[in-house]
Amino acid sequence: MVDFKGVYPVLVTPMHEDGTVNWEGFANNIEYYIGEGVDGLAINGSTGEFVSLTKEERYKAVEVAVKQVNGRLPLIVGTAAETTADAIEYTRQVEEAGADGALLINSYYAHPKEEEIYEHFKAVAEAVSFPVMIYNNPFTSGVDILVETILRVGRDVSNITHIKESSGEIRNVRDISRQGAGSIKTFCGADDMVLESFLVGAVGWISVAGNISPRTAKAVYDAFEAGDLAKAWDVYDRLLPLCNFLEGSGKYVQVAKRAMELKGLAGGPPRRPRLGLTKEEEETLKKHMRELGELKENR
Repeated sequence: MVDFKGVYPVLVTPMHEDGTVNWEGFANNIEYYIGEGVDGLAINGSTGEFVSLTKEERYKAVEVAVKQVNGRLPLIVGTAAETTADAIEYTRQVEEAGADGALLINSYYAHPKEEEIYEHFKAVAEAVSFPVMIYNNPFTSGVDILVETILRVGRDVSNITHIKESSGEIRNVRDISRQGAGSIKTFCGADDMVLESFLVGAVGWISVAGNISPRTAKAVYDAFEAGDLAKAWDVYDRLLPLCNFLEGSGKYVQVAKRAMELKGLAGGPPRRPRLGLTKEEEETLKKHMRELGELKENR
């Protein structure tokens, strides 16, 4: 199994103005990130608007990404679904297509109880043989999974290898990292507490900010891994205003897509009901991108 670690931008699903997916742009974006030196990629996540994609689009995104990546770095694919049966179907398709792992959140409408979450994760992971990264994000799923449940499923199911922790609670990252040593590893999923997460044991970061400034995001991780905390904090301090904007805007999809366009890459509109950025939001985004050296001034 692939041992996931490092910085994984969670990619947007670029679209044309008529709302159809821009598959050529999607492939080109993947090539861009590989060239930027990131450690891995994640697709069909929240930033990729998975809930707004059809099943056929989700399947095709996996096929396009696997072909474009061509084994050059690890590829994780979101396989979330409201029912366990659908999540199993998505996860099997991802494994059969040749991706390296799945990213799986609990049902996001049913608000399941802890035992239901455990059984959901267990059933999906046991239906495949490749690694599964489970995902705790109470802000989108409506449930804050208990540390005890995460540790239990990590101990009981051998191919549940990681968790993306997006609750914003640093004690969760600490406790899972330390108490789950040997059975489950943590990835940071909260862009505004990345270095803090590394300091308490996280081994990687699935990053929205990494869409916009991948080299800066990677530099935070690389400096930390090298033991240069002064440099890690210096780089993180420069990236943090963008991270705070992404976390606080409520429009991380729109922010990431517009940033892609400003960088000359494929972004396009979000699918409704999401709307684009206001003029004020766009100016804030440009300011952060300019400070990070990511904005072409003629855009």
